[in-house]
Amino acid sequence: MSHDTPSLFPHPGHASAPVLFALPSAEATARLAEWLAPQLGPGDVLLLEGEIGAGKTHFARSLIQARLSADGRHEDVPSPTFTLVQVYEAGETEIWHSDLYRLTSADEAIELGLLDAFETAICLVEWPDRLEDLAPPKALSLRFLPGSQPDSRVLALSFTDLRWAVLIDALQLERLRDV
Repeated sequence: MSHDTPSLFPHPGHASAPVLFALPSAEATARLAEWLAPQLGPGDVLLLEGEIGAGKTHFARSLIQARLSADGRHEDVPSPTFTLVQVYEAGETEIWHSDLYRLTSADEAIELGLLDAFETAICLVEWPDRLEDLAPPKALSLRFLPGSQPDSRVLALSFTDLRWAVLIDALQLERLRDV
């Protein structure tokens, strides 16, 4: 893609700000996760950022349930706050849902096996700041920010890998069709 090619979003590496999406409700957050779920594959890492109660776990739960449902399965998807990691078999890949809030050092993420999972599984990581410099550079960062209404959120998407730019362009086009 040349710099002269029109795009809905800045080219990776040239963006000065994240791509923003308005999520007016918890249902909108779930729909976004459900749309994204079949687009992901082994090695895709989503870094879920935001304050407690921002919607990180709701997003992750919706995404995981969508992947499981595609396989004709339904499972309870608890928060990994106390277990640190929950692993789900989803078709031919695993989904690792981790909550790193209670980690005291990045070394503990290595002990959990996350570095290997970053290469072989779909990984949803809550509180990715605990990874420090271990966060994969090709990950998609999703920061959940408060919206103007109590249940609304603003989602700020940040990335450097072209793969995410293409996917976010497709998401924007999908959302325009729904208007």
